[in-house]
Amino acid sequence: MTKQQIIDNFDPSQPGLAEATVFGLPFSADQSEIIIIPVPWEVTVSYGAGASEGPSAVLDASFQVDLNHQDFPELWKLGIYMDEAPIHWAANSENYKALAQPIIEMLENGEAIENHPGLQTDLNKINTVCRELHTEVREKVLYWMQQGKKVVLLGGDHSTPLGYYEALATVHDNFGILHLDAHMDLRIAYEGFTYSHASIMYNALQIPQITKITQVGIRDFCEQEVSVVENEMGRVLVNTSADLQAEAFKGISWETQCDAIIASLPQKVCISFDIDGLYQWYSPNTGTPVPGGFSFEQATYLFNKLAASGKNIIGFDLVEVAPGDTDWDGNVGARMLFHMCGVLAKNNGLPVGDKITFPRK
Repeated sequence: MTKQQIIDNFDPSQPGLAEATVFGLPFSADQSEIIIIPVPWEVTVSYGAGASEGPSAVLDASFQVDLNHQDFPELWKLGIYMDEAPIHWAANSENYKALAQPIIEMLENGEAIENHPGLQTDLNKINTVCRELHTEVREKVLYWMQQGKKVVLLGGDHSTPLGYYEALATVHDNFGILHLDAHMDLRIAYEGFTYSHASIMYNALQIPQITKITQVGIRDFCEQEVSVVENEMGRVLVNTSADLQAEAFKGISWETQCDAIIASLPQKVCISFDIDGLYQWYSPNTGTPVPGGFSFEQATYLFNKLAASGKNIIGFDLVEVAPGDTDWDGNVGARMLFHMCGVLAKNNGLPVGDKITFPRK
């Protein structure tokens, strides 16, 4: 059947099709405008684990997401397809994560890795396999972009989007990152791991096409990260949770704060959303939770404003969703993923329908 015939014969009010792709949609990759690259990876996890299971948790929960989104009621008709991650990504994540744990434990005990040649060898192996992952992600992203698709990344821990940014940098000569997170992620080779989840934004700064990183919701950082911000001389802007809340207590609205955040970004923007930027009850099982943050609605409001601002959203990643004993984390991740797909589509001129308004008086 043609795509239009599939649309005509599909009932979006019924439960998502179990044998279909993400959100229960009936489209093939060729018929879909948006391709999601899942990256089940968490080799350098330093606290809570589970981010490598994020893509599967989001996929499972996505079948319960109602497709009639208030802001983007016809988004589903565009087609959203979740690609398959190569089997060796998850296998390498598990194997090299086990190899990393003795290194982390040694450092936590105050020992120097130079005194442990075997662990130094393992560290070198881990850095090599992480670099290989980023290269493979970059090539996979570029493949789909060359097919004319809008491509997004679903992690995995926050180290996973580096190859995605590298792919964007081959297409766009300059862009910024809107970075929502509890952490700055500006540590330099945290715990010896060049591609640590805590180093993603430092590594992103090594890509010259990334001209600005504007961080939102930050509430945990170290002295080294502050030095990185200072040395970048305005290339990294930081909106801590404490500063945003202090302004709110003085009567400055979230709308005004969003306008300032958006104004700080260049014309082209990629969104990087670590789910731990939200209040902890939205993602109780994420790897490194920190008190404070912002609400689901604050995040979606910011994204909607960015989409309508005249800036160009060139992509996004959603990372650090970690399932626990319930489906809650996956549920929140799936709904945020769907909203972000709508924001990307609308900003890029794809037809998503008009916002649904309801009588309220």
